Amino acid sequence: MTPGVADQHTDDLFFGAAVRLLQPRRGHRFGGDAALLAAAARSLTAPGAAVADLGAGVGAVGLALAAKGAGRALLVEIDSGLSALSAENAHRNGLSDRVQAVASDVAAVARDGDGLAGAFDVVATNPPFDDAGRHRASPDAARARAHIDDGAVVPVWIDAARRLLKPGGALVLIHRPEAHGALLAALGDGFGDLRLLPVHPRAEAAAGRIVVSARIGGRGPLRILPRLVMHAADGGFTPEADAAQRGGLLDLS
Repeated sequence: MTPGVADQHTDDLFFGAAVRLLQPRRGHRFGGDAALLAAAARSLTAPGAAVADLGAGVGAVGLALAAKGAGRALLVEIDSGLSALSAENAHRNGLSDRVQAVASDVAAVARDGDGLAGAFDVVATNPPFDDAGRHRASPDAARARAHIDDGAVVPVWIDAARRLLKPGGALVLIHRPEAHGALLAALGDGFGDLRLLPVHPRAEAAAGRIVVSARIGGRGPLRILPRLVMHAADGGFTPEADAAQRGGLLDLS
């Protein structure tokens, strides 16, 4: 990168130093949700599997999965600048031969003979999930687009995952608990074997996130898994949360 461009970015380790990623100094940046998603998706990703990361940003989740053994990773990101960064991050981590960065609206992938339909074992996504009617959008356009849901995100993004996945393939996503109704409704068409993991910031607090997995063509019932508590009484991560943040597995079985 040129010095002027480099000044606009930070160079950060992610997922237990599995990858080193350039990301914007201001605007949309990866965080704890991405690490939880990567840990959950990793638990369902066999060595050599093909994975797709929808709303990839700078590629944190997809690149972490590739670094941990996925054979192919598709990074779909509507922001062309972030998509270019994800491609550069793939190169910097020696993963370019297994990673494809696509600057595209999620709604447009796996259509019109692009060769992506039915090609993936796992789809992971951390979609925009701040309700436009309840949350003030960031003045930063990229950050607002990454976080605000106008009500159409859940069905559109789950439909994209449905197109991308092979029969029996798994979708893994992270969202707010209040979206569970919309998620279950959208997953009712073609998905089964649903797993729902509540994530609590502290033991005494209500869940702030849910991690959801489902399989194309699965027939098992919905299972609500034992909760994950992120922070202990001293404010540090619990052992389970710490392992997930540092490149471990978040078991959804």
